[in-house]
Amino acid sequence: MFALFETAILFMALFRILSGSIEIFAALLMLKFNEVEKALIINSSLAFVGPLILLTTTAIGIAGMSSKISISKFFWIFLGATLIIYGIKKG
Repeated sequence: MFALFETAILFMALFRILSGSIEIFAALLMLKFNEVEKALIINSSLAFVGPLILLTTTAIGIAGMSSKISISKFFWIFLGATLIIYGIKKG
């Protein structure tokens, strides 16, 4: 089954599955602790996971496309990902 997928796509999807699993685990921890303070700490720690997964999946996608796009396109993709992270952190 996995032979049907391009390697970059497979790894991007696996990182997104990992990210979703971490989010579900965090929600379960919030329910387990049942305290607003601990829930905020758990929620704040997720702020590190989202951008990390975004950058990782973007890097994998760019690596998968490396033979198909020009250097100037790499620049615009990198700039776009950087602006997304900047917007998340400054928002």
